[in-house]
Amino acid sequence: MSFFSKLYEQYAELWKAVIRPPRDQYEIKDLGPAVFSIEHRTYQRTDLTLKNPRGLTIVCSHFEPIAAERPAERLPCVVYLHGNCSSRLEAVSTLPVLLPFNITVFCLDFAGSGLSDGEYISLGYFERDDLAVVVDFLRESSRVTCIGLWGRSMGASTALLHADRDPSIAGLVLDSPFSDLKVLCEELVDSYTNSRVPRWVTGIALQMVRSSISTHADFDLHDLVPVRHVSQSFIPALFTAAYNDHFIKPHHAKELHAAYAGDKNFIMVEGDHNSARSKFFMDSVSIFFFNTLQCESLARNPREAGELSDAIPERPLEATEEVTF
Repeated sequence: MSFFSKLYEQYAELWKAVIRPPRDQYEIKDLGPAVFSIEHRTYQRTDLTLKNPRGLTIVCSHFEPIAAERPAERLPCVVYLHGNCSSRLEAVSTLPVLLPFNITVFCLDFAGSGLSDGEYISLGYFERDDLAVVVDFLRESSRVTCIGLWGRSMGASTALLHADRDPSIAGLVLDSPFSDLKVLCEELVDSYTNSRVPRWVTGIALQMVRSSISTHADFDLHDLVPVRHVSQSFIPALFTAAYNDHFIKPHHAKELHAAYAGDKNFIMVEGDHNSARSKFFMDSVSIFFFNTLQCESLARNPREAGELSDAIPERPLEATEEVTF
């Protein structure tokens, strides 16, 4: 096989890896029981569908306390935004982190992911409109107060693409976002070709990828640059990246953090792109949202208020501090 034949095969795999990665296949039962308990309190899951601006059906779930144990009619809510090969199943791991703080959790399958309609994903380009539909639904529901966003990978970049147009979002947790899709694709081309081809050949491959993405998914990868949005974002944000992430390298999150205009923290974690995050990190997220979503006012009694307050560390992380665990 000639060099260019090999390059063409690798390129074909690459553009599909960007906009048509393996689709997460699951059944509703995988989300767990519709009514369940955490720490002696009972919660329920409501499944629903929404339509995005392209007319595609988006499947969603909202996890909340049951009516008898709901401390207020309106509660803060975190919208969880999954990664490119994933689905709303990702959000299940956040339930013990957020629900005990009286924070409800809303999750969705982006178009092209999981059980939602759509053939391709767009790494945030159209997903931000899916997110906007969810935020509008929650605000119109009269069931939520403050809204936070917790995104991983594609979901984190989606949150950043939405944040500068919706300053009323209360807080952002951004796990492994990319700063520029063109740069990410260049790095992926290098990875697929083992960095053993001239840069001009990489350029040709990237143009082929760009053309195929435009043809199939109807967006230009050159337009997907989250780092251009963060200078106009002032929502408190917690960034994180993993030391051994070879898919979205840590420099992406660091560049976004450096350019971000609002209050910000940055945490480096052990593991790779898909590693389970440690309890320390998950606790840090719950504390972050406890503060930004103003949860202490929802305590049902003085004892509960004290218990929630005890979870707050004596010294918050500084904006540029890197913590490893």
